[in-house]
Amino acid sequence: MSDSKNNLYLLGRPFSPLYSTVMRLRSSLYARGFFRRYQMEVPVISVGNLTMGGTGKTPIVSYLATFLQDQGYKPAIISRGYGGAAGNKVNVVSDGKEIYLDAEQAGDEPRLLAESLPGVPVLTGIVRALPCRHAIQALGCDVLLLDDGFQHLAVERDINLVLFSAESLAGNSRVFPGGDLREPVSALQRADAFLLTTITAANKERANRFAALLHDRFPSQPVFFSSYAPKEARLELENKTIPLASLPGPLFGFCGIARPEAFRQTLTEQGIILSGFTGLKDHQHYTPRLRQQIEKAAINSGAKGMITTAKDMVKLNSKSCDFPLPLYSLQMQSSVDDGLKTLIMERLATSTQSTR
Repeated sequence: MSDSKNNLYLLGRPFSPLYSTVMRLRSSLYARGFFRRYQMEVPVISVGNLTMGGTGKTPIVSYLATFLQDQGYKPAIISRGYGGAAGNKVNVVSDGKEIYLDAEQAGDEPRLLAESLPGVPVLTGIVRALPCRHAIQALGCDVLLLDDGFQHLAVERDINLVLFSAESLAGNSRVFPGGDLREPVSALQRADAFLLTTITAANKERANRFAALLHDRFPSQPVFFSSYAPKEARLELENKTIPLASLPGPLFGFCGIARPEAFRQTLTEQGIILSGFTGLKDHQHYTPRLRQQIEKAAINSGAKGMITTAKDMVKLNSKSCDFPLPLYSLQMQSSVDDGLKTLIMERLATSTQSTR
């Protein structure tokens, strides 16, 4: 944790009990029916997390959407559209055939999902019951994936999947504003299963210990693992993929994600030589001035090209051709325990057989 973040958490620690109490009360009011919960006509899978920051939700949502397609379902992804300017009650980023909104309108993750998942509608809206209904009634979808849905209690779900990154786990285990948790740990009683993401050889032992803690505290909820590994690079100007071993060097890396250092580490672990690196805040908007600063830093570093994440690329794609150096994006792929896929198929079979 950075010193500045740690200092902010120290200042916020006295207020953590208050925020924790508010979140407990909110959950209780939903559970007791004081706040309305919407039941959808099709199964709903929520992919969320207890901690703030990146836990790999977007790659898992993408993986599950592809898996569901392969099983004969027509999934739709429903997101709040964080950072997107589109303000309609229902924003159709993609209907599965055509993409309608750019990253500025849709938000980074919804646009990325729309680009990478042909045939899968992606919709956003603050009141997520509305895009859920639209996906079912107007687009004919028969299963919904709630992106970042653990705290969105207004929509009933058939599977509540909670993710933890193997890199950060539960952070400092304190509730905001004194720590990384969005809710107290007791909220995990709502989960149906846990998924530890970004498993590597370096963090596997630590992840196993954390999985054992989860199992001891919540013995009825299974714990699964997933890895997220580099696959190839994509040269944006020519729209072609390149093996990582064939990348020129050195490259200048940059990104605006929750944990920029994780991207930098991934690049170096793949043997990619970096002449420099710029880490930006999550959901960073690439203004012309910022683009010029990055370009200047890359040129001054002696780089033969630039490399960023696929998430950042959705905000740069329309302008990528005017970069002074070749621009590459790192393409990643996820893999998930077979046990989680079995759980999902069993729950979906039960859901579709029951009267909704």
